[in-house]
Amino acid sequence: MQKILSIIESIAHEKNISVDNAMEAFKEALANTAKRLVGEEGTYEVEIDPDEQNYHIYKVLTVVPDDDPRLEEDPESYIPMEEAVEYDPDIEPGDQIRSEIHLEEYGRTAAANLFQELEYHIQRRIEQDLFEKYKSRVGSIIIGTVSRVDDAGNTYVEIGELSGILSQRNRIKGESFKTGDTLKALLRFVTIDPKYGMYLELTRTSPKFLEALMKREVPEIQDGAVEIVSAARIPGERAKVALKSDRPDIDPIGAAVGQRGVRINAVSAELCGENIDCIEYSPIPEIFITRALSPAIVQSVRIENNNTADQKAIVDITADQKAKAIGKSGINIRLASMLTKYQIELNEVEGVTERAPEAGKNQEKTKDLSALENLFK
Repeated sequence: MQKILSIIESIAHEKNISVDNAMEAFKEALANTAKRLVGEEGTYEVEIDPDEQNYHIYKVLTVVPDDDPRLEEDPESYIPMEEAVEYDPDIEPGDQIRSEIHLEEYGRTAAANLFQELEYHIQRRIEQDLFEKYKSRVGSIIIGTVSRVDDAGNTYVEIGELSGILSQRNRIKGESFKTGDTLKALLRFVTIDPKYGMYLELTRTSPKFLEALMKREVPEIQDGAVEIVSAARIPGERAKVALKSDRPDIDPIGAAVGQRGVRINAVSAELCGENIDCIEYSPIPEIFITRALSPAIVQSVRIENNNTADQKAIVDITADQKAKAIGKSGINIRLASMLTKYQIELNEVEGVTERAPEAGKNQEKTKDLSALENLFK
């Protein structure tokens, strides 16, 4: 077979894979073809000769002592010394004897087997390249076109060379798609299924999707000036995002919200009107939890089991602020707990927090200031 390297390069170009991958696929196809024709057992090696533009297939036998147990376990890969010396009187245990196999001697059977093997291994290389390509994009936003929606509510999306699946549980409650719609979602992971082949698992409900949207919308997050520390969502209803910046000239909340809320509103619109609260992160748990429970005003925070996985925070709060801390159907306290990674327990204390207008704004102040002494204890 002449100009074998040119043929391999043509295959690589046609199938859109690297020349190295095409070369490895060709070698595996040759070795497997030899196994089919000569014998499944044994060790085969393939060499590509770039000068002759040809290939060579060898069956390899390793020389071992006459009483070596491997002779019985794998007689097609090992040869005893007494037989090996007939090939070379100077041969020693551990040396190898290589006999060349010529596929041309097997005629059309060899050609048919080689074509079948080559097609299989090239396809595996294509899938492996695609797998690595999309694996590196896990956690990023994918944009595709809806191809169909099945009876179970699963949405199938065409994304380049592959198909993505947005299952009903990964879709925001209340939203629906139809064939031809452009869909934006987070790539959750890449899966190779024996029945359906390779496909992409998509999600629009993960907090990571919210983070990725904000990164696209807010330049300060994209360039690292503002960092998203954590995010928590009840998809389609409400979310909380903790932000911080190490630069004193940048307000992380102002940067995320944008002028007149244009940035955060764009993210909210993509999430079906999800209400997004931006909170400034603090490394001090008491302060962070206080901010996470906003708009409620808390009196004090006490941390329990801070060094264990079962972290707990006892929050003292007045009766008039308790409903705000809990939120509708408990949504505010749930989000605060998810955001801070603390189990939050509310403890009602005496006192009333009243509103007093000042400088055109509604500010809140409590009559029971003594309770704040416990804030950092």
